[in-house]
Amino acid sequence: MELTGKKPQLTTKQKKREDVKKKLFASRQLYLFVLPAFLVIFIFSYIPMYGVIIAFKDYVPTLGVWGSPWVGMKHFERFFNSYYFWDLLKNTLGISVYSLVVGFPLPIILALALNEIKDGPWKKFSQTVTYAPNFISVVVMVGMILAFLNPSTGLINHALNFFGIEPISFMEDPKWFKTVYVLSGVWQGTGWGSVIYLAALAGVDTQLHEAAIVDGASRLQRIWHINLPTIRPTMVILINYERWFCYELRI
Repeated sequence: MELTGKKPQLTTKQKKREDVKKKLFASRQLYLFVLPAFLVIFIFSYIPMYGVIIAFKDYVPTLGVWGSPWVGMKHFERFFNSYYFWDLLKNTLGISVYSLVVGFPLPIILALALNEIKDGPWKKFSQTVTYAPNFISVVVMVGMILAFLNPSTGLINHALNFFGIEPISFMEDPKWFKTVYVLSGVWQGTGWGSVIYLAALAGVDTQLHEAAIVDGASRLQRIWHINLPTIRPTMVILINYERWFCYELRI
C-alpha cells in the first residue's frame, strides 16, 4: 500500500470538536481570568445548596443532614396552614414591592444629577456623602437609625417638633416598620448603586450633546433623549436583578 501523505478526512462532528478546541485554546487567558470568580461562586454558592434538603427532613444535629429522617412536605404543609402564613406573605410581598418602587429609580436620579455637576469640590463632596453609608456596617447603621428616630432626642423628631408636629415613636409603631426598613436600605445603598449608572453615563458620546445643544435642546431634554436611552440596557439588567431579589423571603 502506498502512503500518499494525506490526512484522513474528518467527519462533521470531528470538525466541530476541533473548532471548539481551537476556540478554547485561543481564549485560554480569558478563561483563566474568569476561573477565580467561578470557583468562588461554585464553592460558596452552589456547594452549600445541598443544605436545602433540610426542609424535607426532621433535622437532628447529632445525625447530620444526610442521617436525619425524610418527612416529605410536612414542614411546608405546617407553614401553609399556619395562622400567620397570609400575614407573612402579605408583608413579604409588600416590602419587596415597596423596595423596588422606591429603591430602583433613586440611584438613576442620583447618577443623572451627579453627572450634570461639573468636576470640582462640590461634586467630590456629594459623591463622598452619598457613597459613605455603603461602607458603614449594619450594626453601626442600626445604631444611627435608633439615634435618629428616638422619640425624645432623635434628630427626626426634633425636626418634626420644629414644624409643630408631635414626636412619633417610629421604632415602636408597627405601621412605620416598612417605611423605616425600606428607607434605611435606600439610604445605605443608593449612593453605591449610582456608581453603575455613572459608569454607563461615561460612555455617552459627547458629540450627541453638542449636536443637541446646537439644535436648542434644554438640559432636561438632553437627559431624557440622550442619557436615559444610553443607560436603558443597564437599567433593564438591574431591574431584573431587583425583581429576582424581591422574591427572596426576607422577613
